[in-house]
Amino acid sequence: MDKRLRGAARARPVAVGSRRRRPWLIGGALVFVLVAVGLTWGLWPEGSPDPRARVYTEATACLLTPAGGVVDKYAAPVWAGMQQASLATHGKVQYLEVDGPQTGENAKTYLATLIAGKCDLVLTAGEAPNAALAGSAVAYPKLRFVLVGKGQAQGNVSVLDAAEPSQVTERVRTVVTAALEASTAD
Repeated sequence: MDKRLRGAARARPVAVGSRRRRPWLIGGALVFVLVAVGLTWGLWPEGSPDPRARVYTEATACLLTPAGGVVDKYAAPVWAGMQQASLATHGKVQYLEVDGPQTGENAKTYLATLIAGKCDLVLTAGEAPNAALAGSAVAYPKLRFVLVGKGQAQGNVSVLDAAEPSQVTERVRTVVTAALEASTAD
């Protein structure tokens, strides 16, 4: 065998102390990492809430619209006023559009859906929703309704008739704000 190869096969001597220190060094490093992770997690600052998140009150105002939804020419100014009231009071506003035939009879089903949804105030805009309200409001004497457009005022139905969309928006904002604040106070 060649002398060069014989010497390479020999194991080099390892100091006895380094064998004993290796587990301690590994264990110490592991403890250090765990403590660092624990401290980082424990001392990390709380995240701030999403700036777009809003906390709403329990009060809700609902709008029944024709098939066009909130972009319908009758419903758009009403929805704008409701949104302004929601911003001012943190009350919830929502809408439901009448699908299918635009008749008062068909719209009654959608009106009943809003009523069952625990709305504190129900507004209607457009021919079919207003016709449904005119025939159904008597059945719900404890609920407040606002008919936007031409119609007949009843005990629990207020009529809001204005020619200019900006006037409708402002009057709806005033009425909805008052209703949402009153529902929150109860």
